[in-house]
Amino acid sequence: MSGTRGWWRRKSTPAKVETYTRWSFHSFAVIEVAGIGLPVFGQVGPGLAGWMLTLVTGHAALCAVTASRALDWTRGRCDQPERLLWTLGAATYAIAAAALVLQEYGPKGDDVDTAASMVFGGVLIFGAGTTALGVRDRRRVFALVAGIVAGSGAVSVLLGVPGPAALVTTITVLVGATPLAATFMFSVWLLDAVYELDAARETRARLAVAEERLRFGRDLHDVLGRNLAVIALKSELAVQLARRGRPEAVEQMVEVQRVAQESQREVRDVVRGYREADLGVELAGAQGVLEAAGIDCEVTGEAGAAVLPGEVQSALGWVVREATTNVLRHGDAGRCAVSLRVLEGRVVLTVENNGASGPPEGGGGSGLAGLRERLAVVDGTLSAGAVAEDGFRLVAEVPLAGVSGVTS
Repeated sequence: MSGTRGWWRRKSTPAKVETYTRWSFHSFAVIEVAGIGLPVFGQVGPGLAGWMLTLVTGHAALCAVTASRALDWTRGRCDQPERLLWTLGAATYAIAAAALVLQEYGPKGDDVDTAASMVFGGVLIFGAGTTALGVRDRRRVFALVAGIVAGSGAVSVLLGVPGPAALVTTITVLVGATPLAATFMFSVWLLDAVYELDAARETRARLAVAEERLRFGRDLHDVLGRNLAVIALKSELAVQLARRGRPEAVEQMVEVQRVAQESQREVRDVVRGYREADLGVELAGAQGVLEAAGIDCEVTGEAGAAVLPGEVQSALGWVVREATTNVLRHGDAGRCAVSLRVLEGRVVLTVENNGASGPPEGGGGSGLAGLRERLAVVDGTLSAGAVAEDGFRLVAEVPLAGVSGVTS
């Protein structure tokens, strides 16, 4: 049982929705057998009921296989299962026609007529709904259902069913097949929407990284662009003065050296500002990003982040960044709690969420190893692992000396 839960938790949200959708389609095959095939044993003899159950069970199995292949086709994993759809259509009409022949020319009796009518209408309804999965366009789906409904009426008349009875049968198939086909269409549309939303979330994450890189590039351009232009001009001037034997060339080269050193300092400042993380900003940003992704996020103790030393803020800020990334990328979290506290001379940052979104301790990823390296600079430690049945907790601790005023 625990293995089954682990298998389910390891799936992404779109994969879970797809699995649920696929088994929902398979459940209709069970419904067809239970609702149509089994009740005939209470209406006709065992021999005839056995044959009818065999036909209905075979049709239900064919519907389940067709639904699975059609769902793979809608996800782009295989070609449209045209042969399977034609096979299902032919089998549906063949079984329906056999039921009508039994009703009109088989053993007489109301029970036999009722059983044959159930099989006739049932296989047409389930066949129409399943076949609709193999068609993309909504108009074509309704045209397909209309064709199957019209065909049921035509087959009834051709096999000698009286007009009023044929009309009632046609209306029954219409009332049953239309909502079933619509349900299947809506399920596929919902699954596609879930996959599109997941892709949009990944795209948003990539755009955020790209925007940060552009910002960093603009900062470097602003710092280096002007200084490099000054260096180029002064170097050219120094060359001209040196060719004329003017002593001012040395002064110009000294100025070039000064500007170059200033550029180095400014570049280091830009890189340092890019690498360092403000803990208060990171906490607020994590809460905003997680809530935007539909995850309930509670942050406590953020008011005390401002009194921490800069190097501690930077290290813990990176912990918040990495933990937020894990929640978004590696699981199906519905809630996340972030707390910042000072306990007995050390600051403790805890990030806990459900959905088992964190990478396993000792896994192949480099995120936790990088965080441990950053925390080691400030003598901090990091622990991470599963809690409860589907939770994950990440705890970072950094020792402090004389730091107060942090709220818990």
